[in-house]
Amino acid sequence: QVQLVESGGGLVQPGGSLRLSCAASGFSLDWYAIGWFRQAPGKEREKVSCISTREGKTFYEDSVKGRFSLSADNGKNTVYLQMNSLKPEDTAVYYCATSKSDACPTGYGYLETWGQGTLVTVSS
Repeated sequence: QVQLVESGGGLVQPGGSLRLSCAASGFSLDWYAIGWFRQAPGKEREKVSCISTREGKTFYEDSVKGRFSLSADNGKNTVYLQMNSLKPEDTAVYYCATSKSDACPTGYGYLETWGQGTLVTVSS
């Protein structure tokens, strides 16, 4: 069974950094694209970034471009989202998801399996 587990969330000050993990099981990372999303309470879910290990490509939404970066550890079957220069508006529950497509950003339109999410709070 395809499963994803997010971790690494917590409380961080504005301007600080945090690294989120998306641990995958039941598949190899190059079988799918992996997307990152976030959702604040009472707000709509929004796209953050996407990684395709098969293509060696990453994609970032304008809201996080230049501050967030993606990487993959194939040995651990884990994708990482490094978040730098964090802002209060980055506060949200962050989710990762598999895509039927193995390409980014096309994979945003073919989402299949979601993790449970990890909470990131950016506050002084």
